[in-house]
Amino acid sequence: MLARFKAAIFLLAPLSAGSLHAEKIVLGKLGQTLKPTFIYSRQTTKSRVYYKLKSYEYVVVRQAPNSNWAGILLSNGAEGYVPVQTVATLPYQVTSEKPVAPAPGVSTRMNYGAGSRAGYQVASRALEYVGQVQYKWGGESLTNGIDCSGFVKKMYGQVAGVDLPRTAAEQALVGMAITRKEDLQAGDRLYFWDSKRGKIGHTGIYLGNGYFVHSSHGHNGVSTDDLRENRWSRILVAARR
Repeated sequence: MLARFKAAIFLLAPLSAGSLHAEKIVLGKLGQTLKPTFIYSRQTTKSRVYYKLKSYEYVVVRQAPNSNWAGILLSNGAEGYVPVQTVATLPYQVTSEKPVAPAPGVSTRMNYGAGSRAGYQVASRALEYVGQVQYKWGGESLTNGIDCSGFVKKMYGQVAGVDLPRTAAEQALVGMAITRKEDLQAGDRLYFWDSKRGKIGHTGIYLGNGYFVHSSHGHNGVSTDDLRENRWSRILVAARR
C-alpha cells in the first residue's frame, strides 16, 4: 500500500531513547507543494512511485544531489524525490529528537537496542542508502551494487565495527536471538526463509515502528518495507541483536 510512504512534517518516533537525554536533530526544511506531484523512489520519473501529493501539502524538504530534484522525508523515515519545481522551500527548519551518546566508559559496541546510540546509528546510516544503491546478487559495493547480506554486513562493519559473516544463513547464527516480534528494537537484524532454497535467504535491518530496510531484488535496490505485511511476517524466522 502506497499510503505507508505518505510524506509527513514529523518523522515517526525516532526510536525510544530510554533514559538517555535527548537533543534536537534537524530533519530538513519545511516545504509546500505548488502543484500535484508524485514522490519517486529515485531521481527519475521511471522509478517506483511512493505517493501522490496534492497541491499545498506541507512536507519536509532535504537537499538532493541532483539540483533538478528535491528530497522529501517520508513518514517511515525513508526519503523520496519530487521534481524541484513542484515544491517551495520555506525558511523554517523541522526538528525531531535524537538520543545523546551515553556517558564515557559505557560500551554500546554490541548493544543495538532502541535505547542505544549504536542501534540508532545503524538504522539511520542504512536509511541514507534508500533509493541510492542498486541490488546486485553477490554484490558488496555501495557504489556498484550490493545484495541483502552484503548490505547488512557493510552497515554493521561501518557503523559498529562488527564483522558479520557474509551470507544471511551464517549471519542468523550470530548474536543474541530475539524470539518475539514485540521485542524487536532498532538495529536488530531480521532473517527470512527462502522456500525455494530451503534455507534462510534474505536479511534486513529493523528500523522501528514496524519497518525495516534491506537491499531488495524486488525493489531493485535498497528500500524499506513493512514487516507487518503478510508476505514478510510469514517468512520471518529469526532476529538477532
